Parts: sequence; structure tokens; C-alpha cells
Amino acid sequence: MRFSLIDRITELEPGRSITAVKNLTMAEEYLLDHFPGFPVMPGVLMLESLVQAGAWLMRASTDFAYSSILLQQARALKFNNFLRPGQTMTVTATIHKWDGDVCTLKAAGHVGQTNTVSARLTLWQFNLRDRNPALAESDERRIRYFRDLFEQIAPRPAGDG
Repeated sequence: MRFSLIDRITELEPGRSITAVKNLTMAEEYLLDHFPGFPVMPGVLMLESLVQAGAWLMRASTDFAYSSILLQQARALKFNNFLRPGQTMTVTATIHKWDGDVCTLKAAGHVGQTNTVSARLTLWQFNLRDRNPALAESDERRIRYFRDLFEQIAPRPAGDG
């Protein structure tokens, strides 16, 4: 199952920062079980929202040069509040350090002025073909997929109709 946990990128400064939103609705199936009578977004999915925002920032900063971005480490992870259906979590990620294929970001999610989750993330970007040249076509498909999805969720430059 693929979870797209960023609904819209609202601000993007390649090489620096990103702001995005996640709208939680009752239509998300996992809420039936987490928890019955008190539906809230699971903490691991709140963390994944931060990771996905950071990955979008990295993709935009490298002009989609890499097919894969994985979480290498999450430090100082704090869950401070619940995210309930009908709420919108604003996710921010700022690059702290970028060394080759590894990027460290400070990321957080807020509902209004209330912090819901925060972490220091280390993300690793790579292409599958680097380990197996036969996977070059898979890299290209994945890059096309992410470019297409980015076009749907990212802001258009001013004057771009």
C-alpha cells in the first residue's frame, strides 16, 4: 500500500526549506482501527509525513536526479499531540546539512500553533542503477512518477496560469 501523506506543497525554496499540508479525513481506512471511537493518525504516519516533505524538498533541490529517497535515521522524535480527522497538519522541513547523498533536516508538524510532531531526519538519496545497471529503466519510471505527482501537489510559479 502506498501512502501519499502530503496533500499540497504550499511553499518551496529548493536547497533550503519546504512547507506542505496534510489534511486528515475519515476516508483514510486505517482510522477505522486506530483507534475505534477515537480516530487519530498513527504516529508512524505523522513521521512519514515529515519524511515525505523532506523527500520532496530533496527532489526539487536536485531536479529529480534520484529515483529513491529513504529514511536513514530519525532523531529527537517527539509526538506532542494527536492529529484527528478534520484537522490539517502543516509540515515544515529545513535543510540542516547536506553531505553528498545524505541530507539532514529539521522537520515538524503543526495544527495551528500546536506542535504535533517534530524530528531531526537523515534522508539518503540514490539510484537503483548504481547497484544494478539493469534497474536503470526502473529509475526512470520512478522519477517520471514523482515528477508527475509533484506537478499535482506543488505550487505553480507566478504567471504560470
